[in-house]
Amino acid sequence: MADTAVTSTSIEALPKIAKGKVRDLYEVDSKTLLFVATDRISAYDVIMDNGIPSKGTLLTLLSAHWFKLLPTLIPNLRTHFLSLTLPSSIPESQHSLLQNRSMQVRRLKVFPLEAIVRGYITGSAWKEYQRSGTVHTIPIPAGLKECEAFPQGPIYTPSTKAEAGQNDQNISKAEAAEIVGLKYAERIEELALKLYTTARDYAAERGIIIADTKFEFGLDEDTDEVVVIDEVLTPDSSRFWPADEYEVGHDQKSYDKQYLRNWLTKEGLMGKQNVAMPEDVVKETAAKYREAFEKLTGQKWLDAIQG
Repeated sequence: MADTAVTSTSIEALPKIAKGKVRDLYEVDSKTLLFVATDRISAYDVIMDNGIPSKGTLLTLLSAHWFKLLPTLIPNLRTHFLSLTLPSSIPESQHSLLQNRSMQVRRLKVFPLEAIVRGYITGSAWKEYQRSGTVHTIPIPAGLKECEAFPQGPIYTPSTKAEAGQNDQNISKAEAAEIVGLKYAERIEELALKLYTTARDYAAERGIIIADTKFEFGLDEDTDEVVVIDEVLTPDSSRFWPADEYEVGHDQKSYDKQYLRNWLTKEGLMGKQNVAMPEDVVKETAAKYREAFEKLTGQKWLDAIQG
């Protein structure tokens, strides 16, 4: 694994059209984008000053794994994924930097929503439940313990999709419908719940509990179909817990950014700008991401990046 984190990219052969919290987006042609996942990492909607080496490669390869798998499990599922192959216009000198952290995707109209699905009561959901007996203003049965599965099954809790440096805002289903239209809002909710339950069952067989996750969707305007886009079911976008250590009633060990969030909270740095992670937080976060990758894909990390 490379020791240097890639926190910015530049491709002379392609115009950069957007920069997200993690990904840089380049235009390949009028119908195709190149998503390049950097090693940037954000927590509480703030990007850390330093990155996690090879994190972008892991996010790309894990997303590609899901993009290939999920359509075989969910009939008629459409994704934006095309290929891990680099466009021919990119010079050979940049291949070592960009290979495995880049994927070509279809260019679609993006719905400005984060489609969040929660299967277990944890994090901000647990805090709200303790205050008001609700999650995302949805009434939840009394008596739940921290990190317990929702008795009624997973719940859909949309939010706005913020630009880098801005905060996502929780919204109701009605507000989501106002933003994207009722037809699309209902389809997004349906797809998000189906994606979550399908991935949850797959991960459970491999020793991982997916506590919650978020998806993003786009619209194929030619066919009027809702398409899953961006990344899917990675440690950046999901809470992954080790199933063999799961115990209701307290915070769980995790394979995701919770280690970083816990450090920020402990140090009084939650939501603060210009924060650099110490080396032990970098290494521990990287190790947890790799363990999740190996469990979910059944592939050793070094084999994946060398293959």
